[in-house]
Parts: sequence; C-alpha cells; structure tokens
Amino acid sequence: MTTRTWQGPSAPERLRILRATKTVAIVGASKNPSRASYFVNKYLSSTSDYRIFLVNPTITEIEGTTVYPTLADLPEAPDLVDVFRKYDDLPSVLDETIAVKAKTIWLQLGLWHEQVAHDGEAAGLNVVMDRCLKIEHARFHGGLHLAGFDTGVIDSRRSR
Repeated sequence: MTTRTWQGPSAPERLRILRATKTVAIVGASKNPSRASYFVNKYLSSTSDYRIFLVNPTITEIEGTTVYPTLADLPEAPDLVDVFRKYDDLPSVLDETIAVKAKTIWLQLGLWHEQVAHDGEAAGLNVVMDRCLKIEHARFHGGLHLAGFDTGVIDSRRSR
C-alpha cells in the first residue's frame, strides 16, 4: 500500500459538498444486489432529493432505470461522480469527470489514488477518497452517529 499524504476534506467540507450536490452519477453501477454500488443507488434514490444517473458500459438498465455507457452520455452534467471502479481505472474516470465539468469526484471506500486526488484538485474539483457516499449522507442526515453507526434514536413524536 502506498503512503497516504493527501488530506481529504473535513466533515464540514463534506457536508457542504453534499448540500451543494443536486445530481449524482454512479460510475460502476451494478444490478447485482450484493454490490455496494447497487445498495448506494437504492439508498440515495429512496432517501435523498438527488437526481441519480447510473453509468456502466456493460449494461443498459437497472430495474427500469437507464444505465449510460459513459459520463459523456448523460443527459446533463452531474455535480458529483461517485466511483466504484478498480484502481487502474481511476485516472480515466477522472478524465471523464473533468471533461463533463462535474464539481466533485468521490472515490468509494477502499479507493485511494494520490495522483487522481492531486490532478482532480488541480482541475478545480472537490475530491473525496475512501469514503462511502451512503454513509456520509446518512451521517449528516440523522441516520448515523459521527462514528458511522446507527444511532438508534427513538423519537417521541407519534406517527400519524
């Protein structure tokens, strides 16, 4: 494993990114329910106001939702590109992200690429690495404790 020298955005900066985001492209979207990209798509689609675009050149739809082959094929530029791809693919995903003028590249848990981070920032992008968009969204929207687990909060308000 390479030494990590790049410093990612703080929690308040990540919250600012999420609040400014209106559209998310999930690169490496999968129709396999056991894949993290499938779960993140389902979570964001059901709990957020984000418009979600799915990107994967090997499939055309997931549960009736169109899947686009590349970021360039999307009907609009995404604000945030959430990446579920292998390490060697990350530079080309960064190139696509820059080309479509997205604001943020977000590398999922387990993904860390120092050069992509530096090149992304040099191109004016927000860069987040080795963090799950679903966990971060839930953390900032009351679903998780800051450490990343379910708070188990019990609300006294009656449901109607």
